[in-house]
Amino acid sequence: MHVYEQIPLNVVGYVLAAWLISLHVWMLRKPEESKEFFRKLPRNRELGPWLMGIGMAWFWLLIAPSNLGILSKLEMDLGEFNRAKNILRILVPIAAAGMIMHVKEFLTVRAIGLLALMAAAPLLYSAYLEPPVSRLLVPIFAYAMIFKGLFWVGMPYTMRDAITWATKSDQRYRVLTFGGLGYGVLVLICAVLWW
Repeated sequence: MHVYEQIPLNVVGYVLAAWLISLHVWMLRKPEESKEFFRKLPRNRELGPWLMGIGMAWFWLLIAPSNLGILSKLEMDLGEFNRAKNILRILVPIAAAGMIMHVKEFLTVRAIGLLALMAAAPLLYSAYLEPPVSRLLVPIFAYAMIFKGLFWVGMPYTMRDAITWATKSDQRYRVLTFGGLGYGVLVLICAVLWW
């Protein structure tokens, strides 16, 4: 059994709820500060290399050799692609270094997209075949992350455009913030009562 398959749904619910609630409470309490942060986020050159490094390291741990002790805990069976692991173990650090050193435009967006793709797997594994129908809140969020992550990695300007659209109107920003907060509260309620 992979480590992701051992994560209980309620733990994932608490973590997801904490993330959504804390982010959206900050957005409600400090709307101007949060809008400014989001507007600058796509071209944040300080944050991008760190996030890309974390995302690439996380991916490397999924293909790590099985004899590295604790570093091999996340190693994942890739089925037909297992033979590619040896090549990927070399290419991933090279790709990470190349991205960090040479991709200056929208590196943060691409890194957030990569992290969204990586974080979706534990969410999906935790909800797999769980009995309550409310568990679907987690896969819905995970599939939204996958969908957005693919766009952000391949077409990073879509995040900039979405942020521009969301922050253009105070009312729109408030409605989106309350929507995210409501989703977080709903996940928390389900985690406490049913998961």
